[in-house]
Amino acid sequence: MDTVGLALNLAHRIATQRDHIKTEEATKTALILPFIKLLGYDLFNPEEVIPEFTADVGIKKGEKVDYAIKKDGVIVMLIECKCLGSDLSKEHASQLFRYFTVTDSRLGVLTDGAIYRFYSDLEQSNKMDSRPFFEFDLRNFRETEVEELKKFSKESFSLSNILATASSLKYLRAAKRIITDEIADPSIDFIKFVASKVHDGRMTAPALEMFKPIIHAACQQFLDEKMDECRKDTLTTPDKTEPLLGVDTLQTEHQPSTKGWIVTTAEEIEGHQIVKAIVRQSVDANRVTMRDTQSYCGVLLDDNNRKPICRLYFNNSQKYLAVFDKKQEQRIPIKNLDEIYQHADRILATVKGYEV
Repeated sequence: MDTVGLALNLAHRIATQRDHIKTEEATKTALILPFIKLLGYDLFNPEEVIPEFTADVGIKKGEKVDYAIKKDGVIVMLIECKCLGSDLSKEHASQLFRYFTVTDSRLGVLTDGAIYRFYSDLEQSNKMDSRPFFEFDLRNFRETEVEELKKFSKESFSLSNILATASSLKYLRAAKRIITDEIADPSIDFIKFVASKVHDGRMTAPALEMFKPIIHAACQQFLDEKMDECRKDTLTTPDKTEPLLGVDTLQTEHQPSTKGWIVTTAEEIEGHQIVKAIVRQSVDANRVTMRDTQSYCGVLLDDNNRKPICRLYFNNSQKYLAVFDKKQEQRIPIKNLDEIYQHADRILATVKGYEV
């Protein structure tokens, strides 16, 4: 199974077993050790995975970090574990900070089994940064993040390659967070910056008060327009001239708010993988693509809006699988992703119809 499939299995385990994972040890056994195995390291080889790694730090003797990962006889990664659902705040990384100065490792990982935060010493040599340069959330990830994760695997591990992109990853992540926050709730500095570009007068206190609601409204309108563009792209053919199968995709019964970005969830990715598994007996699985929208995740043949295989409505507590009969969409309520297999015949019939 590939990395995406293994990650999806762990995501499913979090969703189904989280009520039984109450301690740090249970988190290690159920989630973190399988994650280390996902990266290709041999859990039973002490030359690769060292549990309860001990190193003396100054006057502190016998302190332990949960796992040390070795490659070619050198410690390349330290992993500190917390119980599933813990707040991975700065103080939780204190042991990683201390061990950075006494080991060869330039990579530290802080995790609760669901979220994995990767740290290095980009700002000051031999001193771990206070902020991670990469974060991987098993419950919500994109394929581009999987490609970054693969760099930490035993097969692909190259410290120079990881560090070469670490700075850009770190600052890109921080910049995205700031932009998102500013759009959602503009700060006074952001208001001053934007207002100064459109207002010729002095930026007095009354002027700032006048611009606050204007700029806030402008940010919300910007988001709404972007969401509208995404929906229009979904409703049209690739050349944006004809509607998609006459199906009204702007129904609001199960449509989430458009006040945020499109987020492809682990469940949607898993649903896409299930559909690929179903249709591979009829067509090359590489022809099965996924396009996410605010209201649903579409699974297409040949990345063509005119060839929808099915749609996944997973944004609410009640999930729906939408199949097509004579180009008309029919939504079917499902309790879990395994029920997609119950409709394999209809999915295959849809695909075969495009091959005639």
